[in-house]
Amino acid sequence: MSEKIIGILGGMGPEATADLYLRIIRATPAKRDQDHPRVIIYSNSKVPDRTPAILGTGPSPMPELIRAGKRLEEAGADFIVIPCNTAHYFLGELRKELRVPILDMIRLSAERARRSFPKVKRAGLLATDGTLKSGLYRAAFGEVDIEIVEPSPEVQAEVMKAIYQCVKAGNLIDGGLILRGVAKDLISAGAELIVCGCTEVSLVLKEGDVQAPVLDPLQVLAEEAVAEALPKEHV
Repeated sequence: MSEKIIGILGGMGPEATADLYLRIIRATPAKRDQDHPRVIIYSNSKVPDRTPAILGTGPSPMPELIRAGKRLEEAGADFIVIPCNTAHYFLGELRKELRVPILDMIRLSAERARRSFPKVKRAGLLATDGTLKSGLYRAAFGEVDIEIVEPSPEVQAEVMKAIYQCVKAGNLIDGGLILRGVAKDLISAGAELIVCGCTEVSLVLKEGDVQAPVLDPLQVLAEEAVAEALPKEHV
C-alpha cells in the first residue's frame, strides 16, 4: 500500500494547528526526512467561531470549512484531519461536500479511551460551550460505556475564560492554571479520566498535571493520522 497525503484543515486556532503538525512529526517512526508522510496544511483562521454557530448566535462556519476542505482536495490530500473539537459538530455536513474521508477525532478518542483505560467509567470533559451543547463526547463515549462528567455552569464559565481570554490570546500560563483547577474539581466529582475536549486545552493540560490520567484527542488524532498515512509495515 502506498503512502497517503495528510490534509490538515486548521486555523481553529492557528497554534493548535501548528501543535498538531508537530505531534504528527513526533508520532512518525522516522529515521530520516524521507520517512515522514507528506502533509498539506491549510490554516483558515477566517472560519467563523463554531461555538456561537452551534448556540445560534453566530454565522455558520460551513462555507469556510467547505472552501478549506476543497482546497486541500485540490492540493492532493488523500484524507483530512481537523484540529478543532467543536468543528466536529459539522462533520456530517462537511463529509457530504468532499470526496476525501475525514477522520473523526472524537470517536477515535472514545475508542482509545476504552482500549487504554478499560476500567474507567466516568471521564471529565474540558471543552467549549459549543462542544458541550453538541453532545458529541457524550454520544461517542457513551457508545463505549464511559459517562461524561461536565463542569457546573459557573465553573464552565471559567473554562470558557481560560480558552478564549487566555489560551487563544496567547496567555498559556493563566489558561493552564484555570484549566488544571477545573480538572481537579472534575476529579473530585468522580471523574477517573480527564479529556482535553478542546485543542486549546491540549496546549496547556498534560499527563501528570492532575491526579488522574489525561486523554488528549489532539494526540490521538496525530497518531491515527500517521497510521492512516503510512503503509502498515512502516508504523
